[in-house]
Amino acid sequence: MEISMEQTLATNSDGITSEEDRRVIVPSKFIAAEADCGFEKKEHSWLAMSQIPTDLSIQVQEITFYVHKYPLISKCGYFSRIELRPQISDACCDVKLDNFPGGAETFEIILKFCYGLPISLNVSNVAALRCASEFLEMTEALEDGNLISKTEAFFTFVVLSSWGDSIAVLKSCETLSPWTENLQIVRRCCDTIVWKITGETSTVGGLVNGEKWWFNDVSTLRIDYFTRIITGLKAKGLKPEIIGSCIIRYKEYWLPSTELERETAGSTNNGRREIQWKIISGRKQEEDIGPTKEQRLMVESLVSLLPPEKEAVPCKFLLKMLKMALLYSASPAIISELEKRAGLVLEGADVNDLLIPSYAAGDQGKLVDSTEEKTMHNTEIVQRILEYFLMYEQQQLQQQLSGPLAISKLLDSYLAEIARDPKLPVTKFLFLAQSLPENARTSDDGLYRAIDTYLKTHPSLPDHERRRLCKVMNCGKLSLDACAHAAQNDRLPLRTMIEVLFAEQMKIRAAIQGSGQTETADKSDLESNASATNKEVNTLKIELEKVKLQMTELQSDHSELQKQYKKQKPKQRNSSAWKVGWRKIRKSALFSLKAEEEETDERQNRPSQSRRSGLLRRRRQSVS
Repeated sequence: MEISMEQTLATNSDGITSEEDRRVIVPSKFIAAEADCGFEKKEHSWLAMSQIPTDLSIQVQEITFYVHKYPLISKCGYFSRIELRPQISDACCDVKLDNFPGGAETFEIILKFCYGLPISLNVSNVAALRCASEFLEMTEALEDGNLISKTEAFFTFVVLSSWGDSIAVLKSCETLSPWTENLQIVRRCCDTIVWKITGETSTVGGLVNGEKWWFNDVSTLRIDYFTRIITGLKAKGLKPEIIGSCIIRYKEYWLPSTELERETAGSTNNGRREIQWKIISGRKQEEDIGPTKEQRLMVESLVSLLPPEKEAVPCKFLLKMLKMALLYSASPAIISELEKRAGLVLEGADVNDLLIPSYAAGDQGKLVDSTEEKTMHNTEIVQRILEYFLMYEQQQLQQQLSGPLAISKLLDSYLAEIARDPKLPVTKFLFLAQSLPENARTSDDGLYRAIDTYLKTHPSLPDHERRRLCKVMNCGKLSLDACAHAAQNDRLPLRTMIEVLFAEQMKIRAAIQGSGQTETADKSDLESNASATNKEVNTLKIELEKVKLQMTELQSDHSELQKQYKKQKPKQRNSSAWKVGWRKIRKSALFSLKAEEEETDERQNRPSQSRRSGLLRRRRQSVS
């Protein structure tokens, strides 16, 4: 049964027809039947049950709705504008709505509204209904109190007045683009959130008391919405520390951690591969573990949002973002920006922060093949960060060495870690070791530990490379413990061991002289610190015993040379060689020191020994 539809245009007092009023007059017979209308849902269909059979089928996504024309035409300008064709037996539906905002669930609510049934507006469906009503042109020209005006009023007076409702509606807008952008729903929600943050933060005391009440909510938003909010907060003059803390919270929520499992460091190639597998947490893909476009976009967006102030974010966060940028193959400009910013605040980093894994160029974050000649850590990036730090220190024109001193300890610890890599070239190690100025290190113990680790890891290193490596170290800046260890270290070149022994002698002599002067100058201080002084004296005595033992060995060698000289005196061809050996012994610092000590003791306590020493000196002159 067909029901005719009369569409009239309102006429003003002059008899002129107004095109603004497009109300549809539905017959009273249909209105009565409409009141008794019910709905039946099946698997992929939705049927309006009434005394009047349905005459229109509409497909939204995978569901087909069998409805009547008149309720939809009376409230939806979209259906009155398009040409409704009669049903064809072969066609699945009369109208197919592609890309309908909100999908079939939203269209079902709109159908209930068109049939005059009560609907419920809430924060989860208001954005979708606002976009869908705009799609269907449900304006006031068709009916007073149509769906566009109702959803707009609910959004303006209910949603925007509440913080939680604004966040909820903004999350629901993620699947409704570009309708929510064109209808300014996203912009109005973001502006409301910014206004509430700046007002409440200034009231509750800023970062100390008011950071967490909005950090968690904002961190759950999509990156483009988060970018709008942070940009608005910058324009409102919010403190850089607060903005930086919010960015850190957002990164922790969305991006996985890149902390290396240090317990497996330094193992075999299989162990290294396990380390690199652990970098990517929560992403288990069989073939491709490379980054997605969304993750790369998120990293680049967060870096671009960082405030320019130095104190906005700590160095640890910058280095974590740098690892993420390398893992997800961010743009070179983003990587360079992170390197510069990390160089400004390098004092706040530790060794684990600087251990940046190496990825093959163009792999987009894929694991490096263990068969390739790749180092375990990316030392080139650390070199650039260190250069930025030194450039910044020079620009500051500060004569204080606190910064370089802290960096020297950090760099020495980093060198000791990367020295365990068997594929690390000696040139890269030397470049990093020589990066700091000479006065930056007060002690070279950390550098010696790094060099010793490198020599232990590279046992086949040539002798000239060993000498070149040890020249970086200043033996005069080694402690007594480090000197004692280096003097017995077979991995060091012979010349370096001699320099270490000489430096050890000088330190012992200086310690003895300093202790004597202190004793004569202030006996009361020595008595108060008697226990500590005795311990130091005992240590010095042990060192002296070692030196005496070495001197005894030299004296035995001297005696052997004298015997050989007496036996081979007629042979003039061997005399020159013996003289060369004798001169080396006489020039030895250990021999001269021992001779001076013996001469002093013999003058004071043993007069008889002076005559023997005189005979010995005359014998040396005659031999020479």
